[in-house]
Amino acid sequence: MSKLTDFKLLSFDVYGTLIDWERGVINALQPLVEKSKKTNIDPKHILKVFHALEAPEQTENQDQRYSELLTAIHPKLCKELGLQEPTKEESSAFGGSISQWPAFPDSVAALKRLSKTYKLVVLSNVDNDSFLANRQASTGLQDFQFNAMYTAEDIGSYKPDLKNFEYMLKKVKDAFGIEKHEILQTAQSQFHDHHPAKAIGMKSSWIFRPGAIMGNRDDPVFNWKFDTLLDMADAVDKELAERK
Repeated sequence: MSKLTDFKLLSFDVYGTLIDWERGVINALQPLVEKSKKTNIDPKHILKVFHALEAPEQTENQDQRYSELLTAIHPKLCKELGLQEPTKEESSAFGGSISQWPAFPDSVAALKRLSKTYKLVVLSNVDNDSFLANRQASTGLQDFQFNAMYTAEDIGSYKPDLKNFEYMLKKVKDAFGIEKHEILQTAQSQFHDHHPAKAIGMKSSWIFRPGAIMGNRDDPVFNWKFDTLLDMADAVDKELAERK
């Protein structure tokens, strides 16, 4: 079996892996929850309903920017949860909330450590403006500089579509001369990342994020598994130390 340090590039999912999209979604929905006096709704139920709505929306509207897709989902989510019908302004605020979604506490420190060993690229279902704002936010990724960033807006489709992975593979080969077998997909979502990565012949590292709801499947596939990205950085550093 290959080692983590045999790879040259990490291809990152962002939302769920680096950014706590579940907390972001819950926080963004909170105004309607409070307005509807439904504060007893189980957050896990909210996330399951959200994921069930988001996946088909992404399949049917491949070229829609993610912030607009969230705006479109919001009234459907409120209806499914028995909340009041939102105004257009409230739905727009939900769609625009991405910039405020918080990074996991370990993300930036782990990225900085991993950047000493790998090229780091983003392969995300986000749109460019939302990701820029989120990346620059002090509660987000604190302006961490990736080697390359490929978004659903750039590609014209959403993961788990294999077109997204094919796009990334071509881009990193052209830019860095790095081949598929030298790339490790690093992500939380089994649905969006690990299963399509396996289908296209890539190895993957599962950043499990204990307690995560969205993106899970009953048949997980992965080559490595870590609770957090910091745990993965520790494992990489251990391998490097053993090589000396």
